[in-house]
Amino acid sequence: MKILVIGNGGREHAIAWTLSQSKHKPELYFAQGNPGMRELGQRLDIELTDINGLLLFAQREQIDLTIVGPELPLSLGIADRFQEEGLKIFGPTQAGAQMESSKAFAKKLMADYNIPTAHYRFCTDQATALKALDEFEAPYVIKEDGLAAGKGVTIASNRQQAEEAIRIAFQKEMPVVIEEFMQGQELSVLAFCDGKTVLPCVAAQDYKKIGEGNTGPNTGGMGAYAPVPLATPDLMARVQQEVLTPTVQALQAEGIDYKGILYAGLMITPEGNPRVVEFNARFGDPETQVVLPLLEEDLVDVMLATVDGKLHQYAETGLCFRADTKAITVVLTSAGYPGDYETGKPIFFPQYLSTDVHVFHAGTKVLPDQTKVTNGGRVLNVTATGDSLEQARQRAYDVVKQIKFDGKYFRSDIAAVPAEAMTR
Repeated sequence: MKILVIGNGGREHAIAWTLSQSKHKPELYFAQGNPGMRELGQRLDIELTDINGLLLFAQREQIDLTIVGPELPLSLGIADRFQEEGLKIFGPTQAGAQMESSKAFAKKLMADYNIPTAHYRFCTDQATALKALDEFEAPYVIKEDGLAAGKGVTIASNRQQAEEAIRIAFQKEMPVVIEEFMQGQELSVLAFCDGKTVLPCVAAQDYKKIGEGNTGPNTGGMGAYAPVPLATPDLMARVQQEVLTPTVQALQAEGIDYKGILYAGLMITPEGNPRVVEFNARFGDPETQVVLPLLEEDLVDVMLATVDGKLHQYAETGLCFRADTKAITVVLTSAGYPGDYETGKPIFFPQYLSTDVHVFHAGTKVLPDQTKVTNGGRVLNVTATGDSLEQARQRAYDVVKQIKFDGKYFRSDIAAVPAEAMTR
């Protein structure tokens, strides 16, 4: 079996590592991959936006399954092209990818089909957006309507900050969605969807803010852990009944055959009600790095069932995850991230890692002399599992401290106070 993974971040490294554990022992190809992924398969010098190049490679090499990691190729219609050529690809079509690429599309779908979410206004010009603020109270939530790599949201504590966020968005020619601020605890639910059946993974919590105690600007994610005590069986049943199933049915009603991952970013209100903050059309990052190490199913089989419309075979029992095992990932970043940062800093890794710890590469590259150096804002993800969250944290942070590079930054409070840390 030959599998092509598109993407080069920590999420794709975690996907590749999980695929490498499959009983199918697939031959793995990566476009473009990263230095950590090179140990698992063959790196291709094809850009993730070069859909024609990726398609030609998949045809020439008779790739059995292509897996799309990032949102950008999905929003460009890569799944449509592959499907037109009869190739199996894991990820929604361009129409389905609007769940992430257009916040206005997702909000309208939720409003039309009574899926619980925040009250909102979609504004295509600055004057309308500034006037629309009158309908809301501080704090204001301003979302740029487009792909923003997890960083296109401003929570403004006052009117002046909200107006500035709106001006910045329209300077970038981005329409905006203005939303009411939702109180509660955030929860990330990644669900496999084959167009009809939707099956959630174990829930995770993602730490978006750069600073300790959830302070400072949003990032692509500074860490995550799973499972989450907040996500009781009763709550997950409600998420299935009130969010996941109605959303898939809504997509069907709109003529969209959604196949891939449906990521629901949720706010659990103080009353215990799930409300949708956002949808993504792919695996979350860094949630994938804690969810997949807990998956007991063969990922290749689950993905093929998703593409082939056969997820119903898992429906009776649901997807199986490791019982009584916890996972945490800590993101190491370059100094200055999510603002300006320098790259090219040599990275020194520990000589030995236990089987309970994995270092997933996110923003690294290899120099001609084989030195690994930093090559992005988020550089590495240190993921550890354990019988308890505290044991997993200890294992992860022990390795975090051993990894050295100039300007290394990380949050030391990932999963330290699980539920309370995510309250906003």
